[in-house]
Amino acid sequence: MAAPGAAAPAAPTAQASAADAAPAAPAKSARERILETASDLFYREGIRAVGIDTIIAKSGVAKMSLYRHFASKDELVVAFLEWRDQLYWHWWDGVVAAHPDRPRAQIEALFAGHRRPHPPSRAYRGCAFLNTSTEFPAASDGQRHPAHAVSLMHKEKVRTPASARSPASSAPPIPGCLPTSFCCCSTASSQPQPLLGCRLAKTALDTTLAIVIDAQLQRVALIPHGG
Repeated sequence: MAAPGAAAPAAPTAQASAADAAPAAPAKSARERILETASDLFYREGIRAVGIDTIIAKSGVAKMSLYRHFASKDELVVAFLEWRDQLYWHWWDGVVAAHPDRPRAQIEALFAGHRRPHPPSRAYRGCAFLNTSTEFPAASDGQRHPAHAVSLMHKEKVRTPASARSPASSAPPIPGCLPTSFCCCSTASSQPQPLLGCRLAKTALDTTLAIVIDAQLQRVALIPHGG
């Protein structure tokens, strides 16, 4: 029983009860913290400009922990690029899946996604893979830095129609480079500069969509149907 004159305990609010009931988000592993920190720094400042000591300080992990997960900076750079590649195709597949059997809507949604503004906290610096290829160009003897090789692999996938990457995909038979070709990926601007506003780009898009949709219809017509 509360002492006379003492304030009664406040009844729990609905928000407090919900907060107590909600499970706490699992803490990020050291590897995740390292990779997220490195990815942010590499993209904003450039790979060569960022040292391992900066990544350790920003991520809050010990140097031994970093080298336990990544044997070298080159290995960390490759992991950064592979992570960006996974994020890109996860986004691509999600956009396409939201418009099943509607190729025009799929392509228009991909265009819209490429020209979506970036938050001020993450200034747009263009394509991470092209930036990396610029920092690590192929040598005259044909030797490639591992980061250059991963960037090249990503761009080769971008040039490949989704139907070739995954035969079961419902994506239109169109290379991933088409949406990006209509954006001016200028590192001098904090935002991608869309070219879709001009009449020429819209005409090109309509023409391309007509060709792509016709190609998809022909492909469907050639699929044998069991009788």
